[in-house]
This record gives sequence, structure tokens and C-alpha cells, in this order.
Amino acid sequence: MNLLEDLKWRDSIAQSTDIDALAADMARGPISLYLGFDPTAPSLHIGNLVALVVLKRFQLAGHRPIPLVGGATGLVGDPSGRNQERTLNEEDVVAAWVERIKGQLSGFLDFHAGSNKAVMANNLDWTAGLSAIHFLRDIGKHFSVNQMLARDSVASRLESGGISYTEFSYQVMQAYDYLELFRRLGCVLQIGGSDQWGNIVAGVDLIRRVESKSVHALTIPLLTKADGSKFGKTAGGSIWLDPEMTSPYAFFQFFLNSDDRDVITLLKTFSFKSHEELSALFAEHQSNPGARSAHRALAQEVTGYIHGEETARKVEEASRALFGQSEIRDLDRETLLGAIAELPRIEMASGDEISVIDAMASAALVDSKSAARRIIKEGGAYINNVKVSDEATLIKGADLLHGEAALLRKGKRDLMAVVKKA
Repeated sequence: MNLLEDLKWRDSIAQSTDIDALAADMARGPISLYLGFDPTAPSLHIGNLVALVVLKRFQLAGHRPIPLVGGATGLVGDPSGRNQERTLNEEDVVAAWVERIKGQLSGFLDFHAGSNKAVMANNLDWTAGLSAIHFLRDIGKHFSVNQMLARDSVASRLESGGISYTEFSYQVMQAYDYLELFRRLGCVLQIGGSDQWGNIVAGVDLIRRVESKSVHALTIPLLTKADGSKFGKTAGGSIWLDPEMTSPYAFFQFFLNSDDRDVITLLKTFSFKSHEELSALFAEHQSNPGARSAHRALAQEVTGYIHGEETARKVEEASRALFGQSEIRDLDRETLLGAIAELPRIEMASGDEISVIDAMASAALVDSKSAARRIIKEGGAYINNVKVSDEATLIKGADLLHGEAALLRKGKRDLMAVVKKA
């Protein structure tokens, strides 16, 4: 199966200018393609990862990827998918975010070996010295305002109250990026989320008008969860690739806790396993969804290629330990603290003691102290995975693992932490 057939099998193609022409160009030899990321935050998130994985698949198939970090477009703001203007960030902030995102991309794509090694790009390199007059004369003249107004991203904003000239001009800037990458690096394909279709085909049209050449566009479906909500969003916000913004443990748990209805789609989207391996996982999931083998395989693989295999191993062990499936005392300090980072918690000063009942009630693990007593009586309360048999049990300093935290569990899945007071 060739790459485009593989992408179709994975449901990773939403739109294409001419899929047959693209297939013919790819059959003649490796192509160069690009995917853009605007620095709207200090890190990429897993919504970005959907398209980034497709870029990686192209590289693994022998093509040359060009990840573009928009040091210029990030100063302007993309109206796609928004019903109001973005807050414009200061230049030094955007520049710092560009460097952080470059670092994340450098760890995911191969920038070192082979004829198809990745090439990093920043559109500030060709826009910083470009005058407004030359931009309007040389680029702007090729754009029809009527067509620009018809783009979905612009039309929806006009309907919802209006759009600034700054964001209205975004599609011209993105089109210019494609032209420059075509000229500089022979780039003949731009990929992106399906919400970028209008911006991408604007670049295809610009290259045709200016260079009289045909290039390609391909978009990837935007993922939504089975309940209709946006993929990658939780009650706590986005799931980031930066471990300081989303801990590797929380990252792992996000995929592990995927809805049963979503896990096959997520494996197709994010996994680099073969079709045979995936089909076996799908069959196992459908015959025994309670085993959650597909969820665990998904969480292991994605955490591994974002945070490293060793980190993935540690956070999986932490996941098992927190829910009583392995020894919690074997976790190292960093893994333990990362695993409990988002749990409800109470603090305990060094040398103090607190009853299990008070701790459970204070952290709202139970509705009342009487409920805590009932849980203990029924054998459903645990300190560091050891069953609490006496309702008078106290949590003491000796219970704080690594002198930092103790885990209190109710039943199989409800957790809280007692942590040392700073």
C-alpha cells in the first residue's frame, strides 16, 4: 500500500486539489512538502499533532518535510475557526515561542540523516525585510477581494460581527509562504487541517499566477470525539506536548482514558504500527473492550514518541501503581509527583498527622465523614495501596513517599493526595 492509500485507510485525507496528480508526482520521486504552525502559545498541542503525524508519515515514505513556524503569521493571527479577533502578542514573546516550538519539532522529525532530512523554516525570514508597498504591488495584486471574502474563515467572521484588515490579510501571507517555499526549496505540497483549505488553495492559486506552475494541497480532517466535542480539549484545557504544561502522566492518561468509541480512530490517526498490528488491536478491542488493550497501546506509543520510551514506561508504571496494580513505593520521586500533580489534595505540615476520614472529607473524596467511615468499613479505602481497616487510622509523615506525598484511594478509581506542606 502506498502512502496516499495508507492515509485514506487511516481516514486522514479530507480534501485535495487533485489526488491523482499528486500521486503521479509522488510516483516520479520524493517531493518536498510543508506544514505550518503559528506560535500562538509556548507549545504545540495534540490538535497540532494530528497533522504533524501526517508530515512524519511523508518523511518515513522518503519525502522531504518542511515544518514552518510562523514567526510572521504568528504576529498577525489566523481567523480560521474563530468568531473573534485574536489578542496580538508582543514580538519578543512570539520569537520565544518560535524557538520552543522549533525544539519540539526537532525532536519529532529527522533533521540530520538522508536526502529527505527535514528543513526548518520561519516565514519571518522572508517577510521581515519586505516593504508594504512591494508586498501590495508584487503579491496583493494577484488576489481577488471577492474570492477572499468568500473564504469560509472570512465569511463566518463577517457574519459574526466583522474582521480586522490584519486578520483578513492572513490568507495572503500564508499564500506568500507557499510561493517562497516553492521558490527556495521546490516545495510542491502544503498540508494542514481542513479548516486551512481556503488559505492553502490561495497559495496554490498564487503559484499558478506568478510562476505558471501547478502545485498541490491536501488537508486532514479535524478530529472530534464521539460525543461531538473538540478533540484535545479537556475541562482543564488543552493537552500540550510540553511536559511542563501537561505532565507526561496526564498526557498518557488522556489517551488511556479515551472513549471506547474513539480509540480505533485515534489509533489510525496517531499510531505508526502496521495495518496488520492495528487490525489485531481493533479485533481485540471489539471482542473485549473492558481489557482496554487498544487504549493502553495507544497511550504507550504516543507518549513514547513525544516524551521518550523511558518516560512512557515510567508513567505507565505510575498509572498501574496509582490504581493498585503495582507497587507504588517503587516509583521514583519525579514520576510520583508528576502522577499526582492533578489530583485533589490536602497539605500536611512536617510532623503533623491527619485522620484518613478527615483527609477524605477535606478533599471531597467523599460527601461526608460518615460516608468515609462507611467506605472504610466496606474495605474500600487505601493508603499507598494498603487497605485501611480501622477508621481511626492516621496518615503520618512516614506515609509520605519520598517524604513528599501519600496516595489515598477510594474504591478502584477515586484518588487524592496528601502532600507535605511547603
